[in-house]
Amino acid sequence: MDTLSYKTISVNKATAQKEWVVIDAEGKRLGRLASEVAKILRGKYKPTFTPHVDCGDNVILINADKIVLTGKKMTDRVYLRYTGYPGGQRALSPADMLAKGADRLLEKVVKGMLPKNKLGAAILKNLYVYEGTEHPHQAQTPKLIDINSLK
Repeated sequence: MDTLSYKTISVNKATAQKEWVVIDAEGKRLGRLASEVAKILRGKYKPTFTPHVDCGDNVILINADKIVLTGKKMTDRVYLRYTGYPGGQRALSPADMLAKGADRLLEKVVKGMLPKNKLGAAILKNLYVYEGTEHPHQAQTPKLIDINSLK
């Protein structure tokens, strides 16, 4: 019996195989899209997933300004932040955040689905959000994937 075939493989930063993927966000629902993007960024669909290592892929989101929120969530949902000063609580709706830039809304939602530590902050840097179909990452030869096909 070959006992080496039963060893658990634990990847590290040097042995992680990271790829570049493009996801088209046009017509996709915000939460469902963000959860799939977080799963790809984290690398949870890979057989070599290691929880304490950044082993996920680099994700390029295009058409981020064409995401969809169902019902009245675009105006009724509230994202709060605090400036650090007395009376400094600020509230923004998703419509306000989209007006300032679609990257802000998507990064905030995906950040909430990642670990709340240094690893989560490092993983979030692998997300690139663009409002149109053009992106400056052609040199990395990213592959276009359909998030509905991932398990």
